[in-house]
Amino acid sequence: MATPNKVHLTVDNTGIVQFKPQTAETAAKTSELLQENHEKHHIFFNKDGFHNHIVHHLLTLYGLGAPAEIIEQRYKENVNYQRDIIQSGARPDMSDPENFKQYLDNEKYYHEYLIFWQNEMEKKGWENVLNEYVFAGDERADGLLGRFYGGFLHPIIHLGFGIEFHQPAIIAEALAQACCHQNWTGEFLLAAEKDSKSRASTSSKTIPELLDEIRANKKLSTAAEWSDPNKIRDGVIARASDEMLKYTSEWHVTPENLEQKTAEMINSCIYYTAAAQNPPKQVKIDFYFMHCVNSSIFWPTFNAQPWLSTANKVRLLQWKGYLDLAMYASRRSPPLLVSEITDYAPAKPKEADWEGVFTRLFAFEDDGHAVKLGRAVRNGELVSKAWEGKGEEVERGMKVKGDMWGKIGNMAIDSVEDSGVHWARSVGFAEAWVEYGDRSKKSQL
Repeated sequence: MATPNKVHLTVDNTGIVQFKPQTAETAAKTSELLQENHEKHHIFFNKDGFHNHIVHHLLTLYGLGAPAEIIEQRYKENVNYQRDIIQSGARPDMSDPENFKQYLDNEKYYHEYLIFWQNEMEKKGWENVLNEYVFAGDERADGLLGRFYGGFLHPIIHLGFGIEFHQPAIIAEALAQACCHQNWTGEFLLAAEKDSKSRASTSSKTIPELLDEIRANKKLSTAAEWSDPNKIRDGVIARASDEMLKYTSEWHVTPENLEQKTAEMINSCIYYTAAAQNPPKQVKIDFYFMHCVNSSIFWPTFNAQPWLSTANKVRLLQWKGYLDLAMYASRRSPPLLVSEITDYAPAKPKEADWEGVFTRLFAFEDDGHAVKLGRAVRNGELVSKAWEGKGEEVERGMKVKGDMWGKIGNMAIDSVEDSGVHWARSVGFAEAWVEYGDRSKKSQL
């Protein structure tokens, strides 16, 4: 049985994207590896806040039906650079409210926060802990909720995996990870929420429409500079916050349109991530946009939770939409070239179906970003299909359709297998493409 201290996977729950069934042997091996990671490793593998992706990687592979030997091999490739969970120095008790507040934003105390969350969950249950500490709507909860959207969405990705696979120990890791992140992202999201309510806007625009308007706004679309340490915080928010808030205020989620807007969010972040190319440069996926996609897969799971109020489901999605819009602006709002998707020719046409894509992603050696992207794109296809033919308003919000899904899946694996660095970074800047060659000279995959 899975507990706040023990990872225990079963073949009865392999997540929301089905590919191949799992075996009891693989469930046991993956549980063992995740337990080792849980007990031994810090959530950041260095003091600069680079994230430990082992949980994301292994659960994605497990959910898609990868065999035990593949999962173990991917683990071995990434375990050697992880940090020990226990750091030297004083070890405060986070059950003291003053300590809990004082040590926020400091990765040094990840282990202490982890112990706190495990103890709270043992006493109250993980659902009650989340409702009390993250979704209560008070100052403390809003501060923690905001941190879940920090670090390019890593804490909420971690939380999503814990909820999707019913693993309280991983939910505890996510909570502890959130405590170690700064809250400037949450402050922006709260400001966007407040601004939207104050404007009382009646416009009902889709994310693709707002992306076009953001690109057309020169002050906002050029606010970020290549030299900015963080292009949302130091670019968009610092130089064009009013302009950014104008557009976030025009995307509205309500209890009545929650499911439609969930599909729109998922479809739209995949659309702008895939379409942001720079021909004739090699096809590459932006590393930052990719996180918007990889996190999007969890919103259907959040919506399905009976313990979470509808108001909080609406808020979770609203904030995700705000951040997706800001992320697009922060990379200098690159032109979105739909033809880059519709005209895409897979590098390996004999392996271009989802079985071929996932098989290649299983074998790809990275820290899990690529296979997470493939699974999230497939989820986007499954979610979006339910909304095809549902009317003009729905169509305006969903640009990806038909065979574009399979082409994006191939773009994902082809681009990381191609020569050069796996990901482009900040694709709206010319500097992001300097190291990539002409696509006509790309390697033969």
